[in-house]
Amino acid sequence: MSQSLDVSVGQYSDKGCKPHNQDFHGVMIPKEPQLSAKGIVAAIADGISSSEFSHIASESSVRSLLEDYYGTAETWSVKKSAMCVLNANNSWLYSQTLKSGYKYDKDKGYVNTLSALIIKSNTAYTFHIGDSRIYHFRHGVGSVITEDHRTWATKDQSYLNRAMGLYPQLEVDTESTILEINDLFVLATDGVYEYLDTQLMHTIIQDNAEDLDKAAVVMVEHASAQGSTDNLTVQIIRVNDLPSQAASERMQQLGTLPFPPVLSERAEFDGFKILRILYASSRSHVYLAKNLHSDNDSPVVIKAPSIELKDDPAHLEQFLMEEWIAKRINNAHVLKPCEITHKRNYLYTVFEFIEGQTLTQWILDNPRPNVQRVREIVEQIAIGLMSFHRLEMLHQDLRPENIMIDTSGIVKIIDFGSTKVAGLAEMNKPIEHEPILGTVQYTAPEYFLGEAGAPRSDLFSLAVVTYQMLSGKLPYGTKVAHARTKNAQNKLRYHSVLHDDREIPVWIDDTLQRGLQINPLKRYQELSEFIFDLKQPSKTFLRKVRPPLIERDPIVFWQSVCVILVLIIVSLLAN
Repeated sequence: MSQSLDVSVGQYSDKGCKPHNQDFHGVMIPKEPQLSAKGIVAAIADGISSSEFSHIASESSVRSLLEDYYGTAETWSVKKSAMCVLNANNSWLYSQTLKSGYKYDKDKGYVNTLSALIIKSNTAYTFHIGDSRIYHFRHGVGSVITEDHRTWATKDQSYLNRAMGLYPQLEVDTESTILEINDLFVLATDGVYEYLDTQLMHTIIQDNAEDLDKAAVVMVEHASAQGSTDNLTVQIIRVNDLPSQAASERMQQLGTLPFPPVLSERAEFDGFKILRILYASSRSHVYLAKNLHSDNDSPVVIKAPSIELKDDPAHLEQFLMEEWIAKRINNAHVLKPCEITHKRNYLYTVFEFIEGQTLTQWILDNPRPNVQRVREIVEQIAIGLMSFHRLEMLHQDLRPENIMIDTSGIVKIIDFGSTKVAGLAEMNKPIEHEPILGTVQYTAPEYFLGEAGAPRSDLFSLAVVTYQMLSGKLPYGTKVAHARTKNAQNKLRYHSVLHDDREIPVWIDDTLQRGLQINPLKRYQELSEFIFDLKQPSKTFLRKVRPPLIERDPIVFWQSVCVILVLIIVSLLAN
């Protein structure tokens, strides 16, 4: 295996016996760093013959995927990135059909099939809608890995039941395959595959192994000779090499920069002057410093790994990831990295300095906090968390020690050492991290079952922090960390935050209880829902505690009483 992904590509398209070619195809092989971050994209589209616009639709679907996919966040997973582009293109195609005058005759609108292959790291991802096909060959054996979305009305008549631009909502088949060297993928429209079986495809590729473009031409010519009456397009992708599992951009950096020495006050270090030591542990040393190469007098924070981590690549990678993540988030409630213009000669990170206190200290200073102030702090934390989630990141270690409140009252999340990035998690990495990276008192229960986290997991941690701010305690004490089976977790019971000595509205307790559900499916779906319900009673809560009629409508209550009394009197008189 090499240090990077390497493929060979062959492709060819011909209009066949038709006057115009309504197929479209393309491949994008970017250079580094996009090759590692986003991968290689191949796509093929087939327009429908009944439409005069289908060639436009086919080209639009392929071009948008090849171009716009690389504009999505590098933190996103392949699936999220591709589906974001495909959904946008589908909406455009559908809107064009509505404008074209064929609102009620979609077969004449902007409609096409699409089959796409994205190869990132050691995995191939397929995206498919319509009746073009993707074949996968391994060790000489080939098979179709897509399903034709075509309904046959009669023996001779059929129609597409799924396609790009056909409906306002898009339903795409997605699959992933772990790759091996010499894997082959063939993308073909129906004008080709209806006249070639898998064995013949493989034979043609093997006979033209040194020239895949020629192999594609031979496939098209064979299908045409066999009587194909449609446009003919085929793509061939062969995996020549895969990234080494020992190769990691971040790990390469580890070997190039030496560890910094332990620094003291007033020392000059790599273009910085150390003002004072902020924190020191067995894992890192944190200093307040001034950048001697900058005209800005604002101090910065230098974080350097401890020499004890030299033989701990997992923690070193987490250390380097903090800065990488911070550079990709632009949010007022997330710690910002500092841009360093001069060359770094040692391994360290530089962040903005926040003058203030941790949320831990704030909780100690405010044992009976104002509920409104708690809401304000929690909302700011949630805004910061949402910036992670929009980039498909999970913080995974939200706790009071990782939250700062500056002198102006602005709240910021300051630590990202445990953050999971979906786009990086897709890559095969040599480092095995601890199953639970966060602080166990604030960790969502699902992590202890070995399940993958989700935004709801961060929401649980935020709810724990909120509970602690209001009560000074934890909702389940330390029991969550010890409950590592479903049965054990089912026995856990939420303890109400309400207390005679604290002025906490009942509906806030109800909100916390929902945010702290052991089962993640029973929690809020979105952080915004949680924040909204912290500010005012939810409709669900109001239905549960609906006041009696005399409180809701006294007039109606007394009218009802009078009616009942009259009925009783009439009944008595009648007897």
